[in-house]
Order: sequence, then C-alpha cells, then structure tokens
Amino acid sequence: MKRTILGLVAAASLTAIVPGIASAAPWQSINGRQANLYNRIEQGVRSGALTRAEAASLRTRFVALERREADYRRSRPGLTIAERADLDRRFNALSASIRVQKHDRQYRR
Repeated sequence: MKRTILGLVAAASLTAIVPGIASAAPWQSINGRQANLYNRIEQGVRSGALTRAEAASLRTRFVALERREADYRRSRPGLTIAERADLDRRFNALSASIRVQKHDRQYRR
C-alpha cells in the first residue's frame, strides 16, 4: 500500500515538474527568432507603439542581422557554434531594443 502511494506521489510530482523544465528555456531556430522579431516590429507599428523613425531604425538593424546570418551561412564551414552564439547575442540585443522602443511612451499619431 505504501509503495503504491509513494509511486503515485512520485508520478504526480514528475508530471508537475517536467512541463516547467521544458518551458524554462525554449529553444527557437534562427528562422523562428527572425520571424518573431519581425512580427514584434510590425505589431508595434500597427498598434502605434513604435514611431516611424523607431520602426525604420529597428528594421535597418533587422536587415543587417539577416545579412550577417546569410554571410555566416555562406562561409566555408557553414554556420559554426561561435557564429550561432554571435547571432544569438545580436538577436537578444535587437529584442531588447524592440522592447524598450515599444514601451518608451512615444506613440505614433
């Protein structure tokens, strides 16, 4: 009886813990991140949270990041781990910039 109860408790606790671990650090492909960032910029334009100048600046950075990724992929060994880390760092910086610009209380009229 005790073993059955302990087994059920262990199974219940694992069922509760595993989804939390899986969602703690979701991995997203480069193409997924690019699509997400582009959609966030476009949503900010549609909602008026981004001014035209802010949107233009963010789009310019986005296009430059796409070009850098294309250059990395064209290089001889392809996309290396170091290049992936560089892209991740740049994606994070652009994401932070989008967040700041969307919440800086400057609105398009």
